[in-house]
Amino acid sequence: MRIPFLPVIILILVNLLVDSLIYRYLRHRFRSRRAAKIQFWSCIVLWVILIVALCLPRRGGDNSILLTDMWILFTYVSVYAAKYILAVAILIGKIPHVFYRRSWHTPFWIGLSLGALTLAVFWFGALINRFRIDVKEVTVEIAGLPEAFDGYKIVQLSDFHTGTYGTSNSYIDKIAAKILQIKPDAVVFTGDIVNSRASEIDSHIKSLSSIKAKDGVYAVFGNHDYGDYADWPSDAIKEESREHLRNAIREMGWTLLLNDTRFVKRNSDSIAIIGVENIGDPPFPVYGSLSKAYPTVADSTTKILLSHNPAHWVDSIADNPNINIPLTLSGHTHAMQFELCGLSPAALRYRTWGGLYADTDATHLLYVNIGLGTVGFPSRIGATPELTIFTLRPKKQSL
Repeated sequence: MRIPFLPVIILILVNLLVDSLIYRYLRHRFRSRRAAKIQFWSCIVLWVILIVALCLPRRGGDNSILLTDMWILFTYVSVYAAKYILAVAILIGKIPHVFYRRSWHTPFWIGLSLGALTLAVFWFGALINRFRIDVKEVTVEIAGLPEAFDGYKIVQLSDFHTGTYGTSNSYIDKIAAKILQIKPDAVVFTGDIVNSRASEIDSHIKSLSSIKAKDGVYAVFGNHDYGDYADWPSDAIKEESREHLRNAIREMGWTLLLNDTRFVKRNSDSIAIIGVENIGDPPFPVYGSLSKAYPTVADSTTKILLSHNPAHWVDSIADNPNINIPLTLSGHTHAMQFELCGLSPAALRYRTWGGLYADTDATHLLYVNIGLGTVGFPSRIGATPELTIFTLRPKKQSL
C-alpha cells in the first residue's frame, strides 16, 4: 500500500482548510464554546493518528502493522468524508452573506445530518456489510458442452485477502458453511488469497481446508499473492514467501494451477479447467502464459479459464477467433468496494468490473466476481461480498 507524497500533501492542506472553516463557524455560530472545542481537540487527535499511520512501515512491517495502519487511515478518511459534506454546507450557507450581510444556517444542519449519515455508512460497511455474503446464481450456456456436464455446478470465490481478518476465522467458516449447503461439483478461486505476505494465511489454513467440492477446489494466484506489495531483504526471501504460499494452498487440499490445466471427467466426457498466473495491465507484472497453460486453445474441448485480472480477457480473448474458451472467470476489481444502484467508480478504471460480459458474437463470456474480502480500505459500501454459483447448460442451436 504505497502512499504518494504529492497527493498526500495536497490532501493535508485541503483538510486543514476544512478544519479551520468548521472551527471558525462553530466558534461564531454558538455562544457556548463546547462545539468549537470538540472540533479543535478532535482535529488534534486525528492529525496525530494520521502522522502515526504515515510513519508506520507498511511495506516492511508484518501483517499486524498493516492492519493497524489500515484502520487508522480508514478512521481518518471516514471522519473527513463527513467533514467535507459539512464544510460544503457551511459555504452554501454563507452565499446570502455576500448579498444581504446575513448567513443562512439551515444548510449547516442539513450538512451535519448528511455528514453523520455518511460516517454511519462508512462504518456500517466496515463492521457489518463487508461480512454480508451475497450469493449470486448465474446460468451459463456453452456451445458444445458435453451432455454429461449439463447442470454442472461451479462455485466461484475470489479475493479473500485473508490478512485483513487477522487471526479470526469466523467469516471464512461462514463461507465454508454456505458452500457445504450448496454442494457444488467444483469450486474455483480466482486469486488474491493474501495481501502481501504468505504468513497471513497460516491462521486460516484449517478453515480454508473445509472448503470442498466433489471434483475439487481449483485456485490461481492474483497480483497480491506474489509479494510485490511488500519490501523484502532479498529476492531469495521473497521467493521463500511465494513457495510458502504455494505449499499452504496445497496443504489446504486445493489444486493450484500455475499456468496449468486439469481435466474434469464424467464418464467418457470431460471439460478443461485452465489456470493462468496473473496477467494484467500496468502496473501489475505479467506472470501468466495461456499458451503454456493450454497450448491448443483453438481445439473443441470445453474450457473454463481462471484468470485473476479481467484485463486479460479484454486484451487477448474477447473477439479472438483463434481462442476457443467460452467462459473466463476473474476477480481483482472488488468493484472498488463501492457500488450503489448498480453504479461503481470501478467503471472508470475497468471496462469489465463486475458481473457477466460477452464479446461481439457472445462466443467468449467473462464473469467478474467482485470478491469476498477487502484490501487497504476495510469497508464495503454496497459492493457486498460475492459468492457466485454457475450452472452450465448446453447452448441451444438457433434454427
